[in-house]
Amino acid sequence: MAETGKIPYAARIEKDIRLLELLSQTFGNVSSAATEIINLEAILNLPKGTEHFVADIHGEHEAFAHILKNASGNIKRKVADLFGTTMRKDEIRELCSLIYYPEKKLEYIHEEEASLDDFYSTTLHRLVKVLQTVSAKYTRSKVRKALPKEFAYIIEELLHEVPSEKKAGYYNRVIETIISTNQADSFIIAICNVIQRLSIDRLHILGDIYDRGQGAHIILDTLLNYKDYDIQWGNHDALWMGSAAGNDCCIANVLRISLRYDNMATLEDGYGINLVPLATFAMETYGDDPCPIFEPKVPSGDSSLSLKSRRIIAKMHKAISVIQWKLEAALIARHPEWNMEGRNLLHLIDMEKKVVLIDGKEYPMPDVNFPTIDPADPYRLSDEEAELVEKLVHSFKISDKLKKHIGVFFSHGCMYNVCNGNLLFHASIPMNEDGTLKEVEVMGRRYKGKELLHNVGMLMRSAFNNDTPADVRDYAVDYYFYIWCGPDSPLFDKSKMATFERYFLTDKAVRHEEKGHYYRLRLDPKICDLILDDFGVVGKHRHIINGHVPVKAGDGENPIKAEGKLMVIDGGFSKAYHNTTGIAGYTLVYHSRGLQLVQHEPFSSAEDAARNGTDIKSTTQVVELNADPVCVRDTDIGGELQGQIDELLELLYAYRHGIIKERK
Repeated sequence: MAETGKIPYAARIEKDIRLLELLSQTFGNVSSAATEIINLEAILNLPKGTEHFVADIHGEHEAFAHILKNASGNIKRKVADLFGTTMRKDEIRELCSLIYYPEKKLEYIHEEEASLDDFYSTTLHRLVKVLQTVSAKYTRSKVRKALPKEFAYIIEELLHEVPSEKKAGYYNRVIETIISTNQADSFIIAICNVIQRLSIDRLHILGDIYDRGQGAHIILDTLLNYKDYDIQWGNHDALWMGSAAGNDCCIANVLRISLRYDNMATLEDGYGINLVPLATFAMETYGDDPCPIFEPKVPSGDSSLSLKSRRIIAKMHKAISVIQWKLEAALIARHPEWNMEGRNLLHLIDMEKKVVLIDGKEYPMPDVNFPTIDPADPYRLSDEEAELVEKLVHSFKISDKLKKHIGVFFSHGCMYNVCNGNLLFHASIPMNEDGTLKEVEVMGRRYKGKELLHNVGMLMRSAFNNDTPADVRDYAVDYYFYIWCGPDSPLFDKSKMATFERYFLTDKAVRHEEKGHYYRLRLDPKICDLILDDFGVVGKHRHIINGHVPVKAGDGENPIKAEGKLMVIDGGFSKAYHNTTGIAGYTLVYHSRGLQLVQHEPFSSAEDAARNGTDIKSTTQVVELNADPVCVRDTDIGGELQGQIDELLELLYAYRHGIIKERK
């Protein structure tokens, strides 16, 4: 057996002897160790699995679920490749619709199909072929793990059996028996779910699951049962994480945004947050005030919200906004190191003149009806407001469902990720004007680049750890507000969050939020290389992948920047952004042949997709093509597997030279 590396086996084994002894408990003899080496070497030479990158889902659960189900259009492409010459376009569409929504589609088929046995037979043969195609790049072991227990054996038999004249009878008889035993529906559902599962090997979510859409909690329920994914925290995610930790400013912001976009479903249905105290307080305080500025923003043509409901929401919206500005002032005063005093504006309002004085200039205020603001002490909560805040904080902190969902962010996420030559983070790396990494203070210490994101992430986790010292935990809970809107926050990185100005002032100059230098500098390939170097990202084809800032594709903006080193994939999942972006989101797909950017048009509904076979119309743009297919050997997992092979080779040497005794 040839030795690998520069250090002789004997020397390495002496150093690794404890590890090898532990390894021998699993692979107890030469035969089992050699078999595992053979298995791992085989895996290294398989094509890499397909990675999907999405960003800024913003609660749009139906569109998100559909993209998972259709693998960003990849399933339809595979079906078309398989059956394009033997099936009509409408038949391909119907088959794809069945794969995406098998339960619902079968209901419609039962209503419409005259000959179910013929349908079952044809469909089962086609589905097996599709599954054979999507599973081809995986080991039998991995495919086996994806199979439902009740049908695992029979699916595996069909999957690895190539119909031939000699075995056609066997193959067809299996299909016929599935039908004759009334198992066809269950079998179809099972095989469709496996096709979906194997079409995406790993999912990367670059932040902002939460915000405007109605179904963030539904998305997180989906992820609880999903395999192989990671999340890079977004600013809206951090806001909800801070709310779960009990930060009253974060809670007020979550409530304000939810009311602004008429999104109470996540709060009430998802997490059981009691909004009755807020509604009661708002009606008592602003009973005669129509609160026109605070009317909820709903899509044009949406008539589901009654006039009475709109008025109640507007009052609640105004009430929590005023409370938010008071709470923020108290938190900012507690942390002068954040340098955010300029965000306190209530004391600058002249109620009589109906103006606010900002930077020495008076701006007219269309609304100065603030019965809870005392001009002598504008940031003091009234007794009723203080009591309300206490109830709201309690409601967030006792929500088991919210706690469970926030746990998903911690178990599968962090501020950044490095995977297969790609650096993933939601928004920004704070930078100086000259293109150097900016040092940012966190709890009295200064960090930049990778160190900054790492330590911010650790601080955010400490707010939920029982072993965190009380003073550190208190600071960590407070810090969630800075993460949300602090000038040097890597999840914000703007001069200010001009919430007050956007509500009351029309002057664009005073509402302007100056972006940090990163957003300009990132267009320079050299800057991208500097950041990639700082994070230790290596490889000939390395990239930064961002979300956060919607790409205005409708205006011709290209999401691929810095000569291909940077990709910004916030294409606007949220319906609220469709007019801005002109599209409805991006998926970046990284498979064995290279990188592709998939641009999606707006999604109608899951019901329409199931009944009529409608799909998200997607346009694919090739970003990079590899001269040779990328194998598992070329990935991060490949590096880990090669390390295991090297250890097993050491174990073989130890067995054959009697250093470690074989087990029976």
